[in-house]
Amino acid sequence: MSPQIFVRGYLRASTDDQDANRAREVLKRFADEYDARIAAWYTENASGAQADRSELLRLLADSGPGDVLLIEQVDRLTRLARADWESLKVAIQVAGVRIVALDLPTSHAAMRATGGEDFTARMLDAVNDMLLDMLAAVARKDYEDRRRRQSEGIEKARARGAYKGRPANNALHMKVAEIRAKGFSIRKTAELAGCSPSTVQRVLALSKVTGF
Repeated sequence: MSPQIFVRGYLRASTDDQDANRAREVLKRFADEYDARIAAWYTENASGAQADRSELLRLLADSGPGDVLLIEQVDRLTRLARADWESLKVAIQVAGVRIVALDLPTSHAAMRATGGEDFTARMLDAVNDMLLDMLAAVARKDYEDRRRRQSEGIEKARARGAYKGRPANNALHMKVAEIRAKGFSIRKTAELAGCSPSTVQRVLALSKVTGF
């Protein structure tokens, strides 16, 4: 592997009860196959349909031209609507980052790329851009289909009188409120409460509505 390439591993799970670090060893083994080391990790629990993901944004802010953003699957990076995906692509291009996804074999060549002006590298980038768009569209459709099925299931359960909704974690809500009241930032509050920043934001938004 070219010494100029700096690999950044991005790990994401949708909810707090899922293990975002599940794919860490898989990514490590993949990097090992290219004699590469993942020099930085960015881990978060947030929906792939959410554009404002703190760790992904931090990764892009930290990145320099030629860095590799390594993911297990394209849907770990995006389940975004088209407009949000286009915005994210622009941010990735501005940062000069090259995406390598284990489920996109043509992207693996970036682990050995030696020059952004090389004809072969540029051709591979063009092919990968097209395939990324396709996989991003598939990931978004899968997300929308699951949401639709979930909504239909809830409506059927409501019609039977069987749906009671997801119980609120009042203990966590109280903990977040207490920590936040002491003046800690959202990120620090999440760290101290043992949850994700997105959960802290949801709790704070809920408290404004309910007065909790």
